[in-house]
Amino acid sequence: MLLLTRAIGPLATNVHLLADERSREAVAIDTAIPSLAWIADELAARGWTLRLIISTHGHWDHVGDNAAVAEHTGAPIAVHPADRDRLLHPKPLFAPFEIPPSVPAVELAEGGVIRFGSLRLEVLHTPGHTEGSVCLLAPGDGLLLSGDTLFAGGWGRVDLPGGSPDQMVESIGRLRGLPDPLRVLPGHGRETTIGRERAWMELVAEQGRLFA
Repeated sequence: MLLLTRAIGPLATNVHLLADERSREAVAIDTAIPSLAWIADELAARGWTLRLIISTHGHWDHVGDNAAVAEHTGAPIAVHPADRDRLLHPKPLFAPFEIPPSVPAVELAEGGVIRFGSLRLEVLHTPGHTEGSVCLLAPGDGLLLSGDTLFAGGWGRVDLPGGSPDQMVESIGRLRGLPDPLRVLPGHGRETTIGRERAWMELVAEQGRLFA
């Protein structure tokens, strides 16, 4: 797997490009505004063809350039159906610019598998930050793209529209079952591993609640 990551936009969203080295097929994950120019430049420079635009959830800082990237590349947009309306009718939530609507064409369902070239991403439905939040697991590459569910040192906010502390507890409990060496690339901030986060994840699961 070839991986490029860049922090983009006012909330420094981690925008990811993943590609299969042999087929040159790629996916873009969480296309924040303004990521179009960076994505287009990288695709052109490396001879990659974008096959899919994935939104790990529907908050504005993860979907703002969906429509622009889709128009430029022809790639369809994928999101969990529970967050579909957030793309169709985006809520700015104090965004410093307008968030264009985008139309998802692919549903990210629990247990689904995204294949491009020889690579595969397994869809894990991990609600808590929003109803339709997902993580993407690449077991063959030892990688988890965790969106705004799991961060280095904590979890995503549960006080925004669509948030649920109880669902976040369940999702964290599920992710703690993944292997310690697994690299975690979150939607914001630095990468980590499941092993580095395990102590607090175990505490959340054992107590059945989030803690301050």
